[in-house]
Amino acid sequence: MRVSLMQLVVDDAEAPHDRWNRVVKLVEAERETGADLIVLPELWVAGGFDYKSWSDHADPIADSEPIAALEKVRTHEGAGPETWLHFGSYVERAADGTLYNTSVFRGPGGVRAEYRKIHRFGFSEGEATLMGAGEELVTVPSPWGTLGLATCYDLRFPELFRGLLDRGMEHLVISSAWPAKRIEHWRVLLKARAIEDQVFVFATNCVGTNGGVPLGGRSAVIDPWGNVVAEAGTGEEVLRVDVDPALVAQTRGALPVLNDRRLR
Repeated sequence: MRVSLMQLVVDDAEAPHDRWNRVVKLVEAERETGADLIVLPELWVAGGFDYKSWSDHADPIADSEPIAALEKVRTHEGAGPETWLHFGSYVERAADGTLYNTSVFRGPGGVRAEYRKIHRFGFSEGEATLMGAGEELVTVPSPWGTLGLATCYDLRFPELFRGLLDRGMEHLVISSAWPAKRIEHWRVLLKARAIEDQVFVFATNCVGTNGGVPLGGRSAVIDPWGNVVAEAGTGEEVLRVDVDPALVAQTRGALPVLNDRRLR
């Protein structure tokens, strides 16, 4: 299984429209490398900390221009088989006008999933006051096992991942706009989620400065033993990694700690 984590610059100096046009071309080029799964970060169009612009960039998922452009790239017949693509997350405007931080996933054979972020960051500002909270855990069937979806701040709440585990999660896909000043928390928590749930973690972050907040990068692939298979730096890059999905079952067989769970 070849995974490409696209660590994108999401910077105040670049207009969102210019950014999404640029990123569509990057995804098109990445598909041509033969990636099985491509993962984009959180709120990469509007920016995770540019709160004031969120409403301006909010659309129903079905009406989103960036998503439509990426879907055209994902399914383009001239580039070979359809790609499995985590589109990152977007500011979704629901039918009742509520804004959500919504991740979008598409795969071959009509596979479709959308995850509204459950844990909203900001305390008394940002997501906590401007966006609604999702209520549903989301998993995606794939040829490599069941994928669980999560977004950024979710990473701090282990009960969410136990819920995904109970729904069959074998690999965790997480998109983020995690700030640089707390990047060590990100690195530790990614390993913790991999170890405690015995899953591969595919985690993509942003870089650049958005809403005046420097973003930390360090996108990573962590294996079910908690080993860092690969980690990005702090600039824009694509982290390409080949992994063996069978390691999940092997790890759970060698160290069957999940069989000893008592509390649910």
